[in-house]
Amino acid sequence: MEKLEMPVADFKSRFSEALEVVARGGSVCVTYGRSHRPVAVLAPPPQLGKMRKLGLMSGKMKVRIKGEWEISDSEFLGS
Repeated sequence: MEKLEMPVADFKSRFSEALEVVARGGSVCVTYGRSHRPVAVLAPPPQLGKMRKLGLMSGKMKVRIKGEWEISDSEFLGS
């Protein structure tokens, strides 16, 4: 895995090259100032796990909701 470190000015002028490194699975560390302090890392997104199959419990359980039960949109969405 390729790791590249470059100052902000180089990162701005060589952005396409940085993206190519990331596309190949590498990472780019962007540094700032005279001390070359790391301020950002550009890396590929994490791999997503296997997708869950919806309806896994279909036919295995029953749920009854009484008629007077209500929930607002904000309660349902957890906001």
